[in-house]
Amino acid sequence: MSTVTRFAPSPTGELHIGGVRTALFNYAYAKKKNGKFLIRIEDTDLERSTKEYENNILQSLNSIGLIPDQDPINQSKRSELYLAAAKKLYEDGHAYYCNCSKERLDELRSSLQEQGKKPQYDSKCRELNLSKSNDTVLRLKTPLEGQTIVKDYVRGEIVFENSELDDLIILRSDGTPTYHLCNVVDDFEQGVTTVIRGEDHISNTPRQIHIQKALGYPELEYAHLPLVLGNDKKRLSKRHAATGLEEYQSKGYLNSAILNCLARLGWSKGDKEVFYLDDLIKDFELTEIQRAGAIFDQSKLDYLNSQHLANLSIDEFKIAITPFTKKLDIDIDTHQHLELLINSMRSSAHTLSGIATNLVPYFKDIDSYDQKALEKFVAPAPTILSYIHDALNKIENWNEEVLDNEMNIIKEELNLKVPQINQPVRIALTGSTNSPSLGTTMYLFGREETLIRIKALIESL
Repeated sequence: MSTVTRFAPSPTGELHIGGVRTALFNYAYAKKKNGKFLIRIEDTDLERSTKEYENNILQSLNSIGLIPDQDPINQSKRSELYLAAAKKLYEDGHAYYCNCSKERLDELRSSLQEQGKKPQYDSKCRELNLSKSNDTVLRLKTPLEGQTIVKDYVRGEIVFENSELDDLIILRSDGTPTYHLCNVVDDFEQGVTTVIRGEDHISNTPRQIHIQKALGYPELEYAHLPLVLGNDKKRLSKRHAATGLEEYQSKGYLNSAILNCLARLGWSKGDKEVFYLDDLIKDFELTEIQRAGAIFDQSKLDYLNSQHLANLSIDEFKIAITPFTKKLDIDIDTHQHLELLINSMRSSAHTLSGIATNLVPYFKDIDSYDQKALEKFVAPAPTILSYIHDALNKIENWNEEVLDNEMNIIKEELNLKVPQINQPVRIALTGSTNSPSLGTTMYLFGREETLIRIKALIESL
């Protein structure tokens, strides 16, 4: 049987990076097995589900390369299937109508809690053979004895006592199906063989197995992933870091780096830190997923993004950074030494957004100088810049080697340390102390612009 996995998000918010990790593992496992990866939009919660969030989820998955092998389906358009399954359960004696009021159920729950027992339905209506009415719900007849054993790729065998699982509602009093019934029917109709999802769904699994067995559906494989946690080992939220995929993309993290980072959240194999989606598909095994919570480390993503940026060709890097430079009204193709500029600046920040910001001084006049840098490197000896300006003004053969040699001569003549000579010039050229080697920086600006900017800083002082 061909392997089929599915990612089944609810469109009640933007795509969370934890959701991307779940989709990634489903995708990688399906491709590893030469199977299919599907997407199902679980939008039966009509009050909270929106088309805006649905579009965000689908577009985000497509943008990062996790493209389904079939068109996504919406649960909101499949009611007839769920109602037919509920009818079959009732007619086959696996479900019954219950007319217990909310007040009775609340009293029952409170009474059990006072006794220190688990609050659950007491099956009062199970053998009453009630008919459907506006006040009844349809409940599944959960097995009263025995165990339900979930064979999980991550956690091994998980045992549930059936006596601790009450009779689940599968149709509400208004006739709408509940989550568990929809989930089971869709997995069957889509031909899903393997369910890979977060560990917060573990308690749902025996419920769904009961429905599967009552409907005569085949057994599924399961893998419940560890939750994505912040550094404080609590579930990842906005207090730890950005949580939406779009937010990371908008900052200039490469899709390949994001996937690389997310793949390591709960899965590891070998010592290779930097890899790509094809590498993951080749090596991925569900049995190698860890049980412990997976901690999302922003610094790790920064490191991986830098590595993936470094692996881009010049043309690939230009394509990647262009949307970010355009936002800053920069046309990088206008620079006379573009390839050198890119190679010199591509490691100046962890993200494309940061690199684009660092490129601004190479295309636009400086609006302001870093005041702390001025106080540290320029204010103690402001006349040094004039000395450097006069020395550089005499150079005709403007290249990196000549410029570096001249700066070294100035350092020796004035008996100063390298930062005391180099940093004032960097500040004059870029507004800060962040630039490539000084000879390269001056060469990138050119003779005329370098002298103009040093003069401008001297005059501003």
